[in-house]
Amino acid sequence: MNLPKLNYLTVDKILLEALREDIPIEDISTNSIISDDVIGQVSLYAKEDGIIAGLNIFERIFKLLDLTTNITYYCNDGDKITKGEKIALLEGKVRTLLSGERVALNYLQRLSGIATYTKKMVESLNNSSIKIVDTRKTTPNMRILEKICN
Repeated sequence: MNLPKLNYLTVDKILLEALREDIPIEDISTNSIISDDVIGQVSLYAKEDGIIAGLNIFERIFKLLDLTTNITYYCNDGDKITKGEKIALLEGKVRTLLSGERVALNYLQRLSGIATYTKKMVESLNNSSIKIVDTRKTTPNMRILEKICN
C-alpha cells in the first residue's frame, strides 16, 4: 500500500521515533522465546463500530520493521466497519508482528477514533450548507497524521 499525500521522510521519522520509544533496545520478551525465522499470521478485527482510518500508517510500521511483512486488507480507509468485522490479515515473522503491533494499533485506533467522531459530527449537522474544517488542536508530533489520514 502506498502512502498517498504523505512524505515518507516526514512520516517515517515520526513512526521510527514511536518504535524507538516502544522498543528502546529490543523486544526482550518476544526475542527470548521466538526465533527470528518463525513465520505466522495474525487477523485484525474491529473492537467496535466506526470508520477505519490510518491503514497506510498501520502497514508502514510493519514495513519499517521488516519489508517482507504482508498485509491483506478487507476494507479501505474511510469505510464503515462493525464490531467483530475482519479488517486485515498480517503474515510475516512473528517477532516483527509482535514487536510492531502495539505502535501500529495505537496509531490505527487513534486515527480511526478521529475519523469516527468526525463522521458523527458531520451526520449530526444534517445540513449540507455547513462545512466542518480541521483544527490546529492536534496531538504533538502527530499533526500530519491526524490531518491527512482523516
